[in-house]
Amino acid sequence: MQVHRDLDHLPEFRNAIVTIGTFDGVHAGHRYILQQLEQAAAACGGETVIVTFDPHPREVLAPKPGSIHLLTTLAEKITLLEQQGVDHLVVVPFTKAFSELSAQAYLEDFLVARFKPHTIIIGYDHRFGHNREGGLELLEAEQERYGFKLIEIPQQVVHDLTVSSTKIRKSLQEGQVRLATELLGYRYFLSGEVVHGDKMGRQLGYPTANLQLADTRKLIPAEGIYAVEVQLAGHSSLLPAVMSIGTRPTFNGTDLRLEVHLFDFNEDIYGQQLTVFFEDYIRANQKFDNIDALIVQMDKDSEKAREMLKR
Repeated sequence: MQVHRDLDHLPEFRNAIVTIGTFDGVHAGHRYILQQLEQAAAACGGETVIVTFDPHPREVLAPKPGSIHLLTTLAEKITLLEQQGVDHLVVVPFTKAFSELSAQAYLEDFLVARFKPHTIIIGYDHRFGHNREGGLELLEAEQERYGFKLIEIPQQVVHDLTVSSTKIRKSLQEGQVRLATELLGYRYFLSGEVVHGDKMGRQLGYPTANLQLADTRKLIPAEGIYAVEVQLAGHSSLLPAVMSIGTRPTFNGTDLRLEVHLFDFNEDIYGQQLTVFFEDYIRANQKFDNIDALIVQMDKDSEKAREMLKR
């Protein structure tokens, strides 16, 4: 997959089959669109072209600290789209000026002029241009004039839930990681560097890898205890683990910690990159009366996590 970041030096796409969107999560609904792209490209000997934006439009249009929770960083999105066999990914710098293009200018000066689309494939609710004034109705009215075909993608439903990045975010924020897996089509993951903590887990007999995320905009699932698997450099297979997301209420903590205890593992991994794949939710965080009670519960959590991962 070729990644293009300079709009002034795009190649001449061959019968470009184009779709546009943030593609946050590259979830099951997105992959349905990608299948339509591939089929349309095969029918006309064309190339698949995805147009996405960086930063996320909401970071520009509603720049509130902490208001953006991404399912995938740009680097993760690129990797996931490449795995789907996309030919071209165009990363458009999203600016205030770009957001103020009228819908007609967006169509003429951006889509048509730069991509010369053979076919445009978009979701039923796609909006574009200043104040989201453009949509399917404009594309339908102008497709003959500009010579492109238009394919509308209807709502995709999984167990009576519309597949959307918003619903996936909500499921993760409620700890429903198995539902998120179903909607995404893969297990949600967090990646970051293993950093030093206060070694409290080691004192309890449960040494943990403290994870510092590479991108603070990445959505962190609900606080609680999870069964997870870990990808670590130098290991060919995923490693079973249990993860705690929370403030450690038993110790009156205030800062959010991402702590991973890898089962049957005793290597120094400080400074290494670690990726956590969420398998299932075990329980909510709670404050224990004493450390002994906490350790008993940690034993139960570990046993439960092992059982979940065996499934």
